[in-house]
Amino acid sequence: MRARVWITLFLFVAIGLLPFPARGEILQIDSDFDGKLDQWHELSADGQILKIEYDSNGDGKLDQVDIYEGNKKPILAKLDRNYDGILDQFQFYSKNGGLERVEKDSKFRGMVDWKEYFDPKQKLMRIEMDENLDGNMDVFHFLDEKGKLVRVEYDTNHSGKIDRWEYFKGDKVLHSAAFDANEDGKQDQWQYFLESTKLEKVEFDTNADGNVDRWEFYNPSGQLLRVELDRNHDGTMDLVKRR
Repeated sequence: MRARVWITLFLFVAIGLLPFPARGEILQIDSDFDGKLDQWHELSADGQILKIEYDSNGDGKLDQVDIYEGNKKPILAKLDRNYDGILDQFQFYSKNGGLERVEKDSKFRGMVDWKEYFDPKQKLMRIEMDENLDGNMDVFHFLDEKGKLVRVEYDTNHSGKIDRWEYFKGDKVLHSAAFDANEDGKQDQWQYFLESTKLEKVEFDTNADGNVDRWEFYNPSGQLLRVELDRNHDGTMDLVKRR
């Protein structure tokens, strides 16, 4: 009997030593002195901030929750951007307070469909979108260190694989686009543009060997001028068709 008592006591002591955060008091604050509570600070037993909740517009609903869990700065912020009572934006921070990632329901449709990623210097480097709301990101925007758009990748058929690439110069000026037409994971068609919208040239790899074997050339009005072919796929053009 005594053995069972000692085992029980040992278990209680062991559980007490596990690293669960010890909750302390909750401070309720009227920050703007309008007679309504609008902030709730949850503290640990040793006085560290665990969480702060806000009602910033005084409608009686929480519209921001900052999670500290003992850190000096928040590691996660949850926001209700349109004040409908549903948290729709989530901001993730490093322990030193640097913003790492933002996830949000961009159009308030009930699920996260937009993600932003930041580098250690707090500069936005990538944006991901889920356009068909299937839970998978299918559009990816890549930015350089100056914040200019350099590339956009698409999963147009929602297969989980990129099948279209767009390349930009000078920020938002479309230079070229590439496609994976046969869904083998490799680029096999390339389009080149003037001033973003004027198609200048199209190249094709028609036999999927990794080499271009068809070239199409267009005038500024978009009319096809010339087609060049490498019919035997030896890397040398051997036929020209003019319009």
